[in-house]
Amino acid sequence: MLTRRDFLVGGSAAAAAYAAGSWMPLFAQNAPNFGAPTPAVVGHRRMKLGDMEIIAVNDGVLRRPLGEEFVRNAPLAQVKELLSAQKLPTDYIDVPFTAFVVVAGNRRILMDTGFADNGPPTTGRLVQNLAAAGLKPEDIDTVLISHFHGDHILGLRSKAGQLTFPRARIMVPAPEHAFWMDDARMNAAPEAQRGAFQVVRRTFGGLSDQQLVRFEPGTEVAPGIQSMAAFGHTPGHTLFTARSGGQSFIYAADCTNVPELFARSPDWAVVFDMNPDEARATRRRVFDMIVRDRMIAGGFHFPFPAFGTIANLGNGYNFTPVA
Repeated sequence: MLTRRDFLVGGSAAAAAYAAGSWMPLFAQNAPNFGAPTPAVVGHRRMKLGDMEIIAVNDGVLRRPLGEEFVRNAPLAQVKELLSAQKLPTDYIDVPFTAFVVVAGNRRILMDTGFADNGPPTTGRLVQNLAAAGLKPEDIDTVLISHFHGDHILGLRSKAGQLTFPRARIMVPAPEHAFWMDDARMNAAPEAQRGAFQVVRRTFGGLSDQQLVRFEPGTEVAPGIQSMAAFGHTPGHTLFTARSGGQSFIYAADCTNVPELFARSPDWAVVFDMNPDEARATRRRVFDMIVRDRMIAGGFHFPFPAFGTIANLGNGYNFTPVA
């Protein structure tokens, strides 16, 4: 089993996938043979949670061909069979990107960021969908980052380097920050993988101590919002729960990519999981908690509107989006 020290230096496929210039094709390049993905007609959805409001805000969607590499420990034929049983395409996967805003009193707290103008043309829609929901980038006072993969952090800055959310305090998991900002680890990594470290440095470099705040997973990051360690997808992958009025919501980030596959078959490993064994154990632990506590669950890659309910189904789980 990989240790955290081994995540990149050991040459994992996931680390290579997120190296600059190489992780984008693994997500998708909207292969013309399969047509372009259809963006959400309305790119935001609201939900009341006690005295809070949760707003799902879509950043776009990508379409990637489905190949042997996507599920690392299951035959492609078996993967396609599961998709076909749900009446879904079997030649490609649509990967949506949805961040969440928690509105609590005068607080506007964004969870993850999407791509801004750093990604393919069917992404980078977060700001315009925020506007459709009545929010400006200046309204965001806090950005919570679940982990440092590019699709979750690139939206913090434009290509020109300007901060997208200029008034926001950016809060990041301390173990995730320590991993990616370790110069010795970056220098020891294969050259093709160093781009992932450089993307992190470009994104977070130059931020003051007031702008960038590191927190320990498991601590409260804002009133009513708790962080939760969910390591495996990355070394410091962290989820967030919001509770108000006897109701609870969990932002499950990348605990599962494509719930039609990895919720239904939680022991499968997606190519982007940096420690597959730890990620599988985390996925079952988190999903069992969601079912037990009857939480509303939102995921960065869940089909839009990206939040709904999770129930046991056979040896796995089923995600049902809100109507």
